[in-house]
Amino acid sequence: MKIFVYFVGKPKDVHANAMAAEYVKRTSHYAPCTMAEIRLDGSGRHREDLWAKHPTAKKILMDPAGVAMESAPFSQIFSKAEMLGYDLVFAIGGHDGHPEEWRKKADLLISLSAMTMPHELARAVLAEQIYRAFTILRGHPYPR
Repeated sequence: MKIFVYFVGKPKDVHANAMAAEYVKRTSHYAPCTMAEIRLDGSGRHREDLWAKHPTAKKILMDPAGVAMESAPFSQIFSKAEMLGYDLVFAIGGHDGHPEEWRKKADLLISLSAMTMPHELARAVLAEQIYRAFTILRGHPYPR
């Protein structure tokens, strides 16, 4: 299983970037994990097609209209992916969210918060929750 975290928007805040990078690094002890920017074309549409790039992965979009999820149930997404051997792709949208065609094809929509936050902070929160999920599954003391 591999984990891919994509985000829209230029990473500008060095502190938020460092936090996200630290959690990606920690997560990589459990499974290969990468984080990368989704580039937009001139009309504001996503250039990359995550469905073509990761055809067998489960695609999970971070979306304000998605389901609110606590950390323990979130960790079960990773448990199932490990057991069944598929990759996980997470995508954080920009200020306009994700294209409707992406939302329709997503395997799951998850809300990080009912509150609006900068995408850089959303990346740090998601990266931390991914790390937390693995520590929950492995019985590590971190989540306490």
